[in-house]
Amino acid sequence: MAEDIKTKIKNYKTAPFNSRFPNQNQTRNCWQNYLHFHRCEKAMTAKGGDVSACEWYHCVYKSLCPISWVSKWDDRRRAEGMFPRKI
Repeated sequence: MAEDIKTKIKNYKTAPFNSRFPNQNQTRNCWQNYLHFHRCEKAMTAKGGDVSACEWYHCVYKSLCPISWVSKWDDRRRAEGMFPRKI
């Protein structure tokens, strides 16, 4: 299964269709994948697992989200209590 994920990441071009977000506006898809990545990263780090399993979410949010949004979210995430969601 790990090889399957690594193959998908290697062949990644853009975010695939997600039936939870069927409309053209992909803002929520971007936001959700950003949260999934950081939650996955936090959980894997806490368990001592391989963080590379979270790489799929990273690829998806990087292809969907504008850079300015990601940098703003990263800045707020690092600031104590400023991020609007629990990671």
